[in-house]
Amino acid sequence: MPHQRPHRPTGAAGPAFDLSAWVAAPRPEAAPGIYRQGYRQIDPDRAEAGRVPTWPLLLRAVLNAVVGWLAYVYGVELAKEGTTLIGVLPSRSAFVALSVVLTLNAVVLAVVIKVFGRMGRWPEVWRRYVAPLLSRTVTQEAPAADAEVVEAAARSADPWAVLRAGGAGVAAGRLDGEAVGDIDYVRIRQAWESAQADPVFVPAFVAQVAARGAAAFAHPSEVRELPGRDEQHDLLLRQVRLGTTQDVPKNPLTHRAAGFALDPAVLGTSLLAVGPAGTGKTARLARPVAEALCLQALAGTACAVVIGSAETDLGPDAWYDVVIAPGDPGSAYGLDLYGAARDPDEAAARLAEALLPDELTARAESARTALQQVVGPFHAAYGRYPGVRELRALLGGETEALGALAKALGTAGRLALYERDLAHRERQRGRADDPGALLADRLALLDRPAFEGAFATDGTGRPPFAMRVLDHPLRVRVKLPERGHPEAARMLSRLVVGQFVQAAGVREDRSLFAGLVVDDVSAALDAHTVRGLQRMRGANAGAVLLLRTLVDLPEALRAPLFGAVGCRMAFPGIAPWDGRLFSEAWGTHLVRETAVTHTPDTSGGLLRRAGRLGRKALSGTTAQTESVTTREVERLRWSPSDLAHALPAGHAVVSLTAVSGEQVPPLLVDLRD
Repeated sequence: MPHQRPHRPTGAAGPAFDLSAWVAAPRPEAAPGIYRQGYRQIDPDRAEAGRVPTWPLLLRAVLNAVVGWLAYVYGVELAKEGTTLIGVLPSRSAFVALSVVLTLNAVVLAVVIKVFGRMGRWPEVWRRYVAPLLSRTVTQEAPAADAEVVEAAARSADPWAVLRAGGAGVAAGRLDGEAVGDIDYVRIRQAWESAQADPVFVPAFVAQVAARGAAAFAHPSEVRELPGRDEQHDLLLRQVRLGTTQDVPKNPLTHRAAGFALDPAVLGTSLLAVGPAGTGKTARLARPVAEALCLQALAGTACAVVIGSAETDLGPDAWYDVVIAPGDPGSAYGLDLYGAARDPDEAAARLAEALLPDELTARAESARTALQQVVGPFHAAYGRYPGVRELRALLGGETEALGALAKALGTAGRLALYERDLAHRERQRGRADDPGALLADRLALLDRPAFEGAFATDGTGRPPFAMRVLDHPLRVRVKLPERGHPEAARMLSRLVVGQFVQAAGVREDRSLFAGLVVDDVSAALDAHTVRGLQRMRGANAGAVLLLRTLVDLPEALRAPLFGAVGCRMAFPGIAPWDGRLFSEAWGTHLVRETAVTHTPDTSGGLLRRAGRLGRKALSGTTAQTESVTTREVERLRWSPSDLAHALPAGHAVVSLTAVSGEQVPPLLVDLRD
């Protein structure tokens, strides 16, 4: 039976949130993808019988009960004939005869129950219908008493018992008197676990909690709740519930009718979701995951980077600490084009890959070299990276810009080191194959009045956000200007995603889960980024990548991308060629197939053959024999046709792989529940 959604917290200090009940809620161990709060697995013994429809099962049970009763009555009548001996035998012999009769009655009854109960599947009828009916009847007789017992048991749990046991009773007493939300609880528990690493930190922990109560160890923004949170979250396990796994034979028994959830354990292998516009990828996947990552950031367990167009609903700006909106004059933050680079050559290489369109990736090596020839000298001369306009002038070979750079290098005493790079850049100027001219043209898309101050490196523009800060619990939203500057949006998408993958892999402190959500990844991937997705598994980082169709990607990236991600999600209406890749990735499984063969009946002698001829003359049908063959055969878990045409609206098929390597076969999930 479907599981009811657990109560969701209404706020950090909301009176409707019962902290004790939430902490004490059962969370049994379960396979990846299962929302564990309140989870109860279906009885495995019911798996086979559960496939029998209700009416055939009940009809078979009733028919066997009738026939069994008649057999029992007949057996009892035979046994009663032995009672006639009682009147003519001595008293002791009569007693023995009576015992024999009663024993025969019991044996007949046992045989009838065993034989006809097995054929009629009476135990299954009991489990599926009679026992639940009796259970509901008992519950209805004393509902108030049961509710009181449950409530008393829940409230008896002490959510701060671990603090008291560890010598922080003063802190626990302060928290007992305050309204504590789920974010507060997880954040304070995280701080307590960190303090346990060294007893010296325990007094500081107690002092902080005693002074600030539930606001202790708050997020740097001092925000303790996410406004307008809509989804069901279990922050103790860092799960977000997205829907219900359907109770169908295609789904594993352990997942049927259970809540479907994602957490860092599976997001750490990254997830690719494919489906046409309007099928719910953003509303039912990207936004809930972004909400979960923002909540976990407030609790001090994650950092979040969410990328999408300015018009895409990925949560209000109040969810985020940093909102980067190139093209919006009101945006408070800019973007560091050089991101998480550790040296000028690496910074130039990543920027070159972001600037080149897909059709020109063959020239990536020469483009990287051209950028390195100007970025490295500029950084050596000025101690910073060049801005868009400065970089454009240097790549275009403007004499004034190159001369000023050479002079600055001479002043810094670094001219001899970079003189060859500048000379090579000078020789390339004006040539038809000059990659610098191509890069300068691409940079012109970012050198627009609408982007004034968005990418400044000299301190004159907006404060630039650099991706190297992923070791802090930040919540970052990047709004791409797809409507007014679509090509610039594509470049920025590729740049930011590449920076995230690079930064996540080189973090020294990986205690926080680094989560990336990209609403449309069609322009954001290249070969370097796809390889980086695989490396993120060991870096406590992962990505949720949304795509309308795989055709939007270069063909050379499609198969590598499928191999790089551990979780794959197909939405209704995907193209058959997209479904083929999913189907191949999910493979086959063994199914039991029954074949029924009918052949004309030619058995018997003359009399039987004459009877068959008469039957054919009267009914017009030929007597046939039936042969039933059952065998196990390999079949696709989900065929391309099923994925393209048979998925109901509001559903999706998703397979999961945990960071530990545990895999879950494709699940049919109702994302509306």
